[in-house]
Amino acid sequence: MARNIKNKRDHTKYNSLWLTTCAALFLFAVPCKAENTTPEQTAPRISIIIDDLGDHYNAGHRAIQLEGAITYAFLPHSPHSKKLAIEAHQQGKEVMLHLPMQSMEQRKLGPGALTLDMSYDQFQQTFRTSLRSVPYVSGINNHMGSLLTRHPGYMQWLMEEMNNSGGLYFVDSRTTHHTVAERLAQENNIPTQRRDIFLDDDPSPSAVAHQLERLIKKAKKEGTAIAIGHPYNSTLSLLEEQLPKLASLGIKLLPVSQLINTSSKAHQKQPHLIQVKTSQPDHLVLNQNIELQIKKTPNKK
Repeated sequence: MARNIKNKRDHTKYNSLWLTTCAALFLFAVPCKAENTTPEQTAPRISIIIDDLGDHYNAGHRAIQLEGAITYAFLPHSPHSKKLAIEAHQQGKEVMLHLPMQSMEQRKLGPGALTLDMSYDQFQQTFRTSLRSVPYVSGINNHMGSLLTRHPGYMQWLMEEMNNSGGLYFVDSRTTHHTVAERLAQENNIPTQRRDIFLDDDPSPSAVAHQLERLIKKAKKEGTAIAIGHPYNSTLSLLEEQLPKLASLGIKLLPVSQLINTSSKAHQKQPHLIQVKTSQPDHLVLNQNIELQIKKTPNKK
């Protein structure tokens, strides 16, 4: 009989412990479920960057009047960049530096460009003066750069300078599939994202409309998407018409910095990249056959 009483007590104690554990799990589980299903977190999110601003005031001023959280990227040392960047900032819009970088096509880059023939000191000085030429900069993306962005040594120099400048993010415009810029930004713990869609490689109205549709579809499929456009009449006309309709489509337009912060992509495990030694980065040059060759540049001074 004593053994039966003991067994009953043990069974009662076990049941009580089990019920207590279940209650605790239920109490902690309910808030977690609510946090993970808010509409704000599940709505597709996009950012749109308007590039190449600063050379023409009227087009830039029109672009800044676009509805919503458009992000504006200004060329360094251009005639109207400072004035337009101040206007954008006063309207609560986000400002970027659209930093020229050497391209495979050897196109004219304009002032403030980063090129492969620069020493470390020249690179550093050019970057810093370009950054100072545009006020209120929150992030940087590359203007052209199909050659420079494939070069890990110079991209390492860029990311070091961005870290030294503090608080900047980087968007890889992806002017080449061989770019390593995004990976180097990740390796240096710089908030980063890539361009998904060019709105106006073909500036015809129908083509721009098609690209905007692609942007929205990509955001709905993947959660986030970034587009880059330019202050062309066709692009601005379409955005003036379509931006007010985004909310009714369930699309949230964010400044690039906020999209990077909230993007699920930004929280994925970053790919491993071997740390680049910056004391003697490889230097890529083009020969007459447009083949890449490697030589050594001088050490940092």
